[in-house]
Amino acid sequence: MPKVKICGLKTLEDVEIVNKYLPEYVGFVFAPTKRFVTDEQALMMKQALAPQIQAVGVFVNEPIEHVLSLCSRGIIDVIQLHGDETPEYITEIKNRTDTPVIKTVRVQSSEQVSSMVTPLAEYMLFDTYKKDAYGGSGERFPLEILQKSLKELENQGVSIQPFFLAGGLTPGNIEEVLGTQDCYCIDVSTGVETDGHKEEAKVRELIEKIRRYQKERSNQWNRRKDDTGYTVDSIFLRH
Repeated sequence: MPKVKICGLKTLEDVEIVNKYLPEYVGFVFAPTKRFVTDEQALMMKQALAPQIQAVGVFVNEPIEHVLSLCSRGIIDVIQLHGDETPEYITEIKNRTDTPVIKTVRVQSSEQVSSMVTPLAEYMLFDTYKKDAYGGSGERFPLEILQKSLKELENQGVSIQPFFLAGGLTPGNIEEVLGTQDCYCIDVSTGVETDGHKEEAKVRELIEKIRRYQKERSNQWNRRKDDTGYTVDSIFLRH
């Protein structure tokens, strides 16, 4: 069932909000964007964060030593590579830390998605492409391209790891998206903000809708199991 990541936390007030509604992940952005945080800001937020929530460090072409430092200090639990990191870069990360890695693809075409899926990372993240931007644009994700890519990979016998889905997701469209494309985790930043700040009402609405969807799907499978007498494998992609 889809998990939730609230990305781009900047303040202790943001942490207070997510601690109430307990998404599985939050994101601290260490790239030079409007959501940038320093190491010390991230440390303070991590110390205040509910222990069951994993902190994801979001990086764009960051020096490896800085990434590893944040891991070793316990500031982040997951590494998200949102830039143009090479397979060699990811391999060095994997050789030097056990911290899980998410590799982002900013989706332009189905051919591009197929070529950029890497087995080196534990997770993929598919986000909206925007020229000269590495994410957080709030622009709607092209689901039809991703679906075509996933079908092509399936036809080739290629198994893709669990993936995060980002790009223009909001409380207003999340039910439509969930009904169209299964994924491991829903990743939202702009969609739960007002004037650049996380808004509690939007965070609550988003998470409540995703949890309700999870419950409805679970009930559907339980009913199907009761009808057949067999356990049915989930249709979700590697959740």
